[in-house]
Amino acid sequence: MSEISAGNRAGAGAGDGGGDDGGGDAEYDVAVIGYGPTGVTAANLLGATGLRVVVLERDAEIYSRARAISTDEEVMRIWQRIGLADRLKQDMLADRPLDFVDARGRAFLSAHPTPRGHGHPPQMFLYQPALEQVLRDGVARHPNVEVWLRHECLRLRQDADGVELTVVGTADDSVRRLRARYVIAADGGSSLTRAQLNVGYEGRTYEDRWVVIDTKMLKPWPDHDRLRFRCDPTRPAVDCPTPLGHHRWEFPILPGDDERHLTTDEAIHAMVSRYGIGPDQIEILRATVYSHHVRFAARFRVGRVFLAGDAAHAMPPWIGQGMAAGVRDVANLCWKLDAVLRGELPESVLDSYEAERKPHVKEVTRRAVFVGRIITDRRLAVTRVRDAVLPLLNRIPGVAGRLQDSNWIPVAHYADGFRDRPRTKSSGITFRTRASDAGTAHSGTSRTGTSRTGTSRTGTSRTGTSRTGTFRTRASRTTAPGHQIPQPWVTAPDGSRVRLDDVLGGRWLLLHDALPTPQPEWERAGVPSLTVLPAGSSPAEGAVVDCDGVLRAWLTHHRATTLALRPDAYVYAAAPAGTPLPPPPEGLSLTPRANTASTPPVATPSPASPAPPAPSASPAAQGTP
Repeated sequence: MSEISAGNRAGAGAGDGGGDDGGGDAEYDVAVIGYGPTGVTAANLLGATGLRVVVLERDAEIYSRARAISTDEEVMRIWQRIGLADRLKQDMLADRPLDFVDARGRAFLSAHPTPRGHGHPPQMFLYQPALEQVLRDGVARHPNVEVWLRHECLRLRQDADGVELTVVGTADDSVRRLRARYVIAADGGSSLTRAQLNVGYEGRTYEDRWVVIDTKMLKPWPDHDRLRFRCDPTRPAVDCPTPLGHHRWEFPILPGDDERHLTTDEAIHAMVSRYGIGPDQIEILRATVYSHHVRFAARFRVGRVFLAGDAAHAMPPWIGQGMAAGVRDVANLCWKLDAVLRGELPESVLDSYEAERKPHVKEVTRRAVFVGRIITDRRLAVTRVRDAVLPLLNRIPGVAGRLQDSNWIPVAHYADGFRDRPRTKSSGITFRTRASDAGTAHSGTSRTGTSRTGTSRTGTSRTGTSRTGTFRTRASRTTAPGHQIPQPWVTAPDGSRVRLDDVLGGRWLLLHDALPTPQPEWERAGVPSLTVLPAGSSPAEGAVVDCDGVLRAWLTHHRATTLALRPDAYVYAAAPAGTPLPPPPEGLSLTPRANTASTPPVATPSPASPAPPAPSASPAAQGTP
């Protein structure tokens, strides 16, 4: 029997999914292939827009093995946009320290998560099956999203108007066809969709394989809630707390090891006993062997099909960004798909997905590889220098702060809206991407016959739909374009204290400091305005009160008084006082819609486990009002 649900109509019949065997095609705006963290986030984002969406997933249940174990504040901000951040945090651990320890267990480097202003804890440990359950519960709020479990896409065929998908039901071998205007392929590192599109997956697989062990903690031990990278050249290890009473261990399979033996309870207890953990303290739930990969799809877009998550890229796990990168992918893509399908922006804007995401994910991957080398190096001479030098550097003012700040994740920066080849920035250092890394619009050229864009270069466009010229605003000396604005707590027009994004509403918006400067071109495009009032001001219609002065200080730092914000809260354009903004994207014409940023959260606890008390992070880290 086929397993299909249409939004919150769980258990809807197979007929709801699109015709009998080989019958008439069902029509959707977007088809999402894969229902892991990337696909389920896309389903939530698209569901909130009101588009008609179908999700295809070959498995009947959530994958039981916990792969990702942490996430960051920017990803929580994305999940806030779909109304699920606070519910998800009930099942997470926040504000946990991180140590790099030597072979004797002595910390030679400690790091402390430092908030970057997104309104959530900077790092949170998670249990992935519980997280995915909450995200799937969130999709059930949207009757416009159909979820087809135990269905696999066997063939894609594109034409001028959309994509035809041939889908097989793995439970009964039924074959159906459906059509979608666009497809998001989030079907993992072994993506069948990527193979069908004949897109290369370039990179390398590391020689070392690792056994990943999920355990249930029976008796706590000292510092069980502290993440440790055990940088022992004899056998490195990852010793990581996870919520809901779990704990994660990871060990490499060394030359001469019997891989099968290392996954047995006997071998696992022997390895963890080195750290004082006895058999009575943990229950081994599962042990799985993984390889680490560094890979990138040659293209993230082929016509109307977009690769996202592991289907587009793979990285080692050392800074916990594999899952996060996929969530960022669909956060970047889904609002653009929505705008194009509604006619608010030209189809050529979809080329910016690869141009913006690929350089950033490459820089994040480079950082993960670098941190992995610190952890896993087994050369005695190198590790002795590491263990001696890093503690000394840790005592030098300035250097110590940079080493101890665990925010090693490069921050995306899209300098000129959709036109500029992006750069990535982290900790005050600019990492310029090579031209070969940045990608061009040509690599994502639509072959459907509806859009055929040319190569996009910095400051120019040959798409025929995007306005030419650079909007770098050097004359006005504002540095805001391309940055994502912080998310402080603000007082909304109705007097309630909320996070900023809940007022922004995931839409194009003009944000003004003090007296607004008229922006006739943006007003003609239908872009609404919001004024930022200083702390202590009374609530007012069309304004927010910057309770803690964070947002107004950010505007002053970037020498801007007016911002044009994209729906993902990145600054498209900026201007100082009395200066008009650069024009909006060519063809931008907004249609009225409801504010979907504050979609009601799922209130029911995850069935994976009862929700524990809220994490004991500090109010500042939690973003508590």
